[in-house]
Amino acid sequence: MFVKVTQSGSRRYAQLVESFRNEQGKPRQRTICTLGRLEAGGDVDTLIASLQRAQGQQAAAAAVAPVNPLDNLRFIDSRSAGDVWALSRLWRALGFDDLSGAWRRSRVELDVLACLRTMVLNRLCDPGSKLGVLRWLDTVALPTDFGFADSLPSHQHLLRAMDVIDEHSEALGERLAGLMHPLIDQDLSVVFYDLTTVQVTGESVQDGDVRAFGRGKSGLIERQFMLSLVQTAEGLPIAHEVHPGNTAEAKTLLPMITSLLARYPLKRVVLIADRGLLSVNNLDELAALQAALRAQGREVAVDYILAVPASRYGDFADALGAMAAQQPSNAEWVGETQWAAPDKSSRRLVVAHDPVAGGRRTQARQTAIEDLIKLGQQWSGKLDEQDAGKRSKGKPLSDSGAKARFYHAVKAASLAHLIKVDIKAEAFSYTVDEDRQRYLELLDGKLLLVTNTTEPAAEVVKRYKSLADIERGFRVLKSDIEIGPVYHRLHQRIRAHSLICFIALILYRVMRMRLKASNREESPTRLLEQLRRIHQQTVQTAHGQKLSGLTEISALQKSLFAALDLPQPTPTSLSKPHL
Repeated sequence: MFVKVTQSGSRRYAQLVESFRNEQGKPRQRTICTLGRLEAGGDVDTLIASLQRAQGQQAAAAAVAPVNPLDNLRFIDSRSAGDVWALSRLWRALGFDDLSGAWRRSRVELDVLACLRTMVLNRLCDPGSKLGVLRWLDTVALPTDFGFADSLPSHQHLLRAMDVIDEHSEALGERLAGLMHPLIDQDLSVVFYDLTTVQVTGESVQDGDVRAFGRGKSGLIERQFMLSLVQTAEGLPIAHEVHPGNTAEAKTLLPMITSLLARYPLKRVVLIADRGLLSVNNLDELAALQAALRAQGREVAVDYILAVPASRYGDFADALGAMAAQQPSNAEWVGETQWAAPDKSSRRLVVAHDPVAGGRRTQARQTAIEDLIKLGQQWSGKLDEQDAGKRSKGKPLSDSGAKARFYHAVKAASLAHLIKVDIKAEAFSYTVDEDRQRYLELLDGKLLLVTNTTEPAAEVVKRYKSLADIERGFRVLKSDIEIGPVYHRLHQRIRAHSLICFIALILYRVMRMRLKASNREESPTRLLEQLRRIHQQTVQTAHGQKLSGLTEISALQKSLFAALDLPQPTPTSLSKPHL
């Protein structure tokens, strides 16, 4: 046997070759094995050093430089893995892969489910535009069973998937409701209902456009659409709806409750909603809905706790005055009375008083009034001095000018209902409506709720105050998930975008529920930040071999996976990057 050197391109290799004679007695050669590439510190040098040591030639072996496997090791790629892995496992644990049954019979050539899952997870990991989803995909390691086996999607694939999602939105909503059934208390379901506005961009007008000008939460008139949301007492979102941006809030309540009862086999619904949703028509329609359900043989109790708008507080001035007279002004109290509505029906009215909030509101109003009175006195004094012939620096002040400036100052302080400026009078004058001021002080710190439940008044107030959690859900949608501003112009894609963000909110709240059940203090956002530090690293050895592995999972990260009741990722459970 002998060593033969062969060459492939610029690289040289050592092979162990054996000479022999064949059956015809002719000399032949055959390769026993390839010893490795001929390079300094390579496999051949390692073999030579080993043979020398076997023969006791330590000195000669020492002359050969030791081989360091880390020499010329290059880190060529790093991708976030832990957050995507956790969310994809949670997606499967909730059974959301079954959502694909909504469009299974349609002729769709692209992987809609993988596109939907990608867009939902992106809202939680790195929210951005649909083009941003593609950039994000290039930075993460996907599970091997995620989808996109051949290649990653394009921008058009995502938009086409959104069209399919909206086309089958009704079937998709029913399947989603079915998957949510195990998470909802069917016997007694307290649901919170509220709406928010979502800012949109663009000036074009489309058929069926849900973008319309309306007053946003910022108080400004802007182009927007409205999003209604229903969630359980545990904070789990179970229904949503997209409305045109100029829709009156009160008109959205009954259709949503009707849809909710159609999808969920609830036995009792306790609806809790904010001030903008209370109207006599809504109460009558809820009563009619209750009667219709009983006529259909469905024993479903439709109860409600609705806040009375501040503009309606005047209807209860006498009742509030009588109740307040019997209670200490510096202590919290809860009382109730009957509301005799204009339609002669009588409903239960619950009143709660918060002395701290009331005192804060009263003091702020009083301070604003005193500042305006001081300003009015200054201008009155200056006008009197001018009439007496005394000159002062600056432009002379006229009565009409003082009236106009003072009126605008009163309007800016939102106190025109208390401080009346006599615009028609020749001289500058104003009055403070002290009776109105005392009436407003009576209302300060008061919360008025109308309800048809039989629960104690204190429990009614407690349940209503839990409505703040749905506001936190809207903040998650607008901050962590970044539902807006929306750049889509087609109404079907706006609806699909809202559904994607709604599913993302479900995953967020499920994570929050599991963290809370494990007595963890982390928020879902903080959890994902911690898991995002688990990376898939790819290195290249000096021989050109590419190896992929995971960074070590810390004790904290392991405990977070345990809190979510999800398995930990392994190197073999993640797809290798295409480099």
